[in-house]
Amino acid sequence: MDFKERVYSVLIVSDTEKFTSSLSSLLPENTFDPVVRVSDAAMAKRAMLEREFDVVLINGTRADDRAAKLAIDVCSERNSVALLFVRRELYAEIYAKVTDFGVLTLPLPSSPQMVTQALDWVRATRERMRKYEKTAYTVQQKMEEIRAVNRAKWLLIDVLKMTESDAHRYIEKQAMDRCVSKLEVAKGIINTYK
Repeated sequence: MDFKERVYSVLIVSDTEKFTSSLSSLLPENTFDPVVRVSDAAMAKRAMLEREFDVVLINGTRADDRAAKLAIDVCSERNSVALLFVRRELYAEIYAKVTDFGVLTLPLPSSPQMVTQALDWVRATRERMRKYEKTAYTVQQKMEEIRAVNRAKWLLIDVLKMTESDAHRYIEKQAMDRCVSKLEVAKGIINTYK
């Protein structure tokens, strides 16, 4: 899928209206919507409890670690991409602290072109994360199926005194005969014999 067609939800965390408005002007509605604006980390955490955001843009131009900590939390606990804006003179120091957590950083001041380019990187990163999320979900589904089939086999072995290979064949044959997944057959066996 061409990620240019996708719309990304955005959370802007900044206590200055100048930063928020200049950044908002670089977020076209056809690509970034909704755009939620909050003024501090506590409000950002509340907003992230209410909904998932694809992108979290954080004004870290103050000389404290709260913005960096928030960015690290976003990348560690959520399926969001964090872009942390920092003062140019603090860039190397902050970058060294946050990069291992997957936080993208951008020094300020930066040109609108540079910010737009960074937003493109953010979108590309979010798309890559989506692919990993799908893979992880597929692996979780497969693991659930394996656990359920194993549990059903052991119930067949215990209750009906089948051998393990007979129980395995039984589940596979039921799935083929009924045109359903092995997971569905296993759940039926579990519900019947537990």
